[in-house]
Amino acid sequence: MSPAALLRNALRVLIPLALASTFYLYLYPVFLGCAFPLPQTTEHNSNSAAAAFQDTLKQHVISSNKAASFRLLALGDPQLEGDTSIRNYNRESFPHLTWAIRHLTYKTDHPSLWRRMRQVVHDLVDVFFDDIPDTLESTRKRIDLFGNDFYLAHIYRTLRWWAKPTHVTVLGDLLGSQWIRANEFERRSTRFWTRSFKGGERVPDDVALYPAEEYELAGFLGVEDANATAWRRRVINVAGNHDIGYAGDLTVERLERFERVFGKAAYELRFELPVTNPLANVTIYDPEKNPGSNRLVPELRIVNVNNMNLDTPAADQSLQDKTYAFVNDVINTASAVEYAGHFTVVLTHIPLYKPEGICVDAPYFTFHAGGGVKEQNQLSADASRGFLEGIFGLNGDPNAPGQGRGRRGVVLNGHDHEGCDTYHYINQTEGDERQWRVTRWPTAQAENLPGKSGVPGLREITVRSMMGQYGGNAGLLSVWFDEKDWEWKFEFANCALGRQYFWWFVHVLDLIVLVGVLLYGILKAAGLDVEKRPVSKQENGTTKKPVGVGNGDAKKE
Repeated sequence: MSPAALLRNALRVLIPLALASTFYLYLYPVFLGCAFPLPQTTEHNSNSAAAAFQDTLKQHVISSNKAASFRLLALGDPQLEGDTSIRNYNRESFPHLTWAIRHLTYKTDHPSLWRRMRQVVHDLVDVFFDDIPDTLESTRKRIDLFGNDFYLAHIYRTLRWWAKPTHVTVLGDLLGSQWIRANEFERRSTRFWTRSFKGGERVPDDVALYPAEEYELAGFLGVEDANATAWRRRVINVAGNHDIGYAGDLTVERLERFERVFGKAAYELRFELPVTNPLANVTIYDPEKNPGSNRLVPELRIVNVNNMNLDTPAADQSLQDKTYAFVNDVINTASAVEYAGHFTVVLTHIPLYKPEGICVDAPYFTFHAGGGVKEQNQLSADASRGFLEGIFGLNGDPNAPGQGRGRRGVVLNGHDHEGCDTYHYINQTEGDERQWRVTRWPTAQAENLPGKSGVPGLREITVRSMMGQYGGNAGLLSVWFDEKDWEWKFEFANCALGRQYFWWFVHVLDLIVLVGVLLYGILKAAGLDVEKRPVSKQENGTTKKPVGVGNGDAKKE
């Protein structure tokens, strides 16, 4: 078989495989049925995966009014790596070979030829056992970093196109190390915005506001205007430990360079949902016309909290003081717990405290020798209580304002690459023995804890990492307003592309097919795709017909 024929037969197999793989890769949310959960109200329940998928598909053809008014694409811990992960970065690839040449050319100082030759032999051995493996691994890592940027970009781009989020957040650890120098920080930041999150932009400083009693709205939900279009481009970046460091590492310089490139590390955003129903409008609280109502204008509040330096000791006390002042101002500017209609989405990096056995990892803290938090995988119990009892106003005392039920809301964070979906609650009937507990969200649902009388609680969702080794995960948070109950409700779903190996496989296969098609075209144009067949004697006129076949002299019996 000629090379052209062999290539043609191979392409008959590879082309369909490449087309099918590429089709799946670039439409993976469609094949996996990924979609933002649909609103589930007291009047109808349409919150099924199939219904959500069908509605998302419909949005690509005609507009749909079923989708939640707030749809947040939550991405955890991309951790863009760089020079610190490359073995031979900033040095030559074969240093031992260079030294061997220097020894042979008498450019080194050795007292005898014997020692010089012995050192040459040692260096040549190290070329094979050190230089070559290091160079191969460094080359592999450079290719891996290049591909990883586009693997992350594929997740971001594809889900933005298919799922149609109204907002996007990256929950910390945008970069892979807080210790990198300024030049490397700029390189990784450039890759973040020009490759992995191309088309996205940081939240403008004049939009990311500090909590205040009188505030400007960041926009309106459920309204298609220029502001809504702008928010679909913006990325709400949360500061992580690999971006600015833990409390013992955090410095003004690290914080300032993060905020310059990725946006402020602590701010709030307030979005209002217009009420178009005139009957519902007259029930809203008004100090003059309707002072007895507990209904507020529907509003969703996003609070981006830098919780990297909430726990002590901290390297820079002034930075920690600012963080605590920010949290206190978030609490002081929140609506009273007795009122309904507001919803708080807290975005942060380090998860709240959980005892061992709830999530994959048990609580872990280490400290620098000179003081300062060196590493932690959760907040301390005290810092966590500040979120639950402070920002959300939950209380174990049934006589507290609002009977301790607190404010409606949810906490989203990253840091724990495995992800974890939990419910924090406190049983008011336990009296002086009551304490905060936490359980997995499915368990809480099975025990009917959410909404149970006398058991205030809050859901915390730690979004699984979007890195390849964790399956390229993305979180889909839907928040909608139930006008009948006059409260916000929400639901969450995951969508995972899969390991990075499949992404590499598809693109390598596509490259092989393209090269194969090009090569076959060249062979065909050169006339080398015709298979040579042996020529029979009959075809060249030398074969005689056998006796008795096909003539009138057939032998008679």
